[in-house]
Amino acid sequence: MPRSDIPVITPYNPLDKRNLAESVASAMLHTPVQKLPPEPFIGAGVYAIYYKGDFEPYRKLVELNQDGWNVPIYVGKAVPAGARKGGFGVNVDHGQALANRLSEHFTSVSKASNLDEDDFVCRFLVVDDIWIPLAESMMIERFKPLWNRCIDGFGNHDPGSGRYQQQRSPWDCIHPGREWAEKLKPNAISREDWLLRVENYLSTYQAP
Repeated sequence: MPRSDIPVITPYNPLDKRNLAESVASAMLHTPVQKLPPEPFIGAGVYAIYYKGDFEPYRKLVELNQDGWNVPIYVGKAVPAGARKGGFGVNVDHGQALANRLSEHFTSVSKASNLDEDDFVCRFLVVDDIWIPLAESMMIERFKPLWNRCIDGFGNHDPGSGRYQQQRSPWDCIHPGREWAEKLKPNAISREDWLLRVENYLSTYQAP
């Protein structure tokens, strides 16, 4: 066989950023599923939230998780204050950054008029600061979660007084109930159209 026809196999590099991110993401996916929110704990890191309820537009997600928690509806991260300011977070007190973020999400789903907070569970992993954004990006790329890729706004906070001229998020259109979101301008796209987008997105969704 001519040398030019011999395939070149790229060496595996365990320090490649994708492999490092995959390692962190895999570690999180092997953690036990817990109620949302979990008991308080210290640390920052990454997490995944899963849905098991009867909201009809999400039926396919529930079916995909019947044999195990395979497909999160949302993944995210919680970083210490130092990281948000552009630092590495070295020697920064992480506090309950991750636990608090999961509690915020619990509040959001409990406020929604068409969701039941008991229908959500989570996984999480406390991670050294430098790996947190990389692991989150890897999980979003792998799972393409509905509330990350199709329906934006679940992780939003109250924008505060004087900033209510922005549009209500797609998530708040589909799941009304957060008081501060009711103060925002209506979304330019109707709730029915957003639900159609959900239907189209899930109709072609394949679990990784």
